[in-house]
Amino acid sequence: MDSELLTGVRAIVDRHRLRILGRLATRPADPDALAAELRLPVHVVRKQLEVLVHAGLAEPDVDRPGAFGARLDRVGELARALAALDREAAGIVTSPEGAWPHDGEPLADTLARLAPTPEEAKILRSYLVDGRLATIPAQPTKRRFVLRFLLERVFTEDRDYPEKEVNQRLAPFHPDVAALRRYLYDERYVDREAGLYRRHGPRPEVRGTAASPGTAASPGTAANPGTAANPGTAANPGAGETGSEP
Repeated sequence: MDSELLTGVRAIVDRHRLRILGRLATRPADPDALAAELRLPVHVVRKQLEVLVHAGLAEPDVDRPGAFGARLDRVGELARALAALDREAAGIVTSPEGAWPHDGEPLADTLARLAPTPEEAKILRSYLVDGRLATIPAQPTKRRFVLRFLLERVFTEDRDYPEKEVNQRLAPFHPDVAALRRYLYDERYVDREAGLYRRHGPRPEVRGTAASPGTAASPGTAANPGTAANPGTAANPGAGETGSEP
């Protein structure tokens, strides 16, 4: 269990925090209002709010100074992560493929380009459901890998993409295309000029046979070009090549 998930779980095992979070899920409130509604001392409410904010499950309301609201996206992430752990404990192997609705290269080829680590493959399984993002990850590390995946699905050619086309290509994955565009630009995965978008770097090649997302191959397991021939041993021109193909 990673530290972020563990922090979230610890935050919701307390009955007071669960009640506070449940109340904030309906609408923002300040500590005094929460204390009155839940019949808890104000100092207890303030202390539990600090824990929920630290765990990313609650946040200050920008429209109401002093009030707090629930981070429902983070609550959803926590629920999916726990569900994934439950499936793994039961020996159920899942992949992000689901009912894959997208055109273009096979999903396996995209994964082979990315060569995800087991942890990155786990992130993709958690967020990609039937070919769509259940939500945009709030945690930057997780969001960056999801953005890398979208980059390889959307910006498949080394050319300029008009904003309208980018929107059309992102929409099948998540309705908030403006947020995805902004994240892709902010993380320097794409460049933007005069309404045109272009991937920042060249597209990686497919790395051998695509691995299952649950057992992603390490990039280091690709064929080692140094094993093609031993430079210290001259090849026999009269014999065919032997050994592994580079």
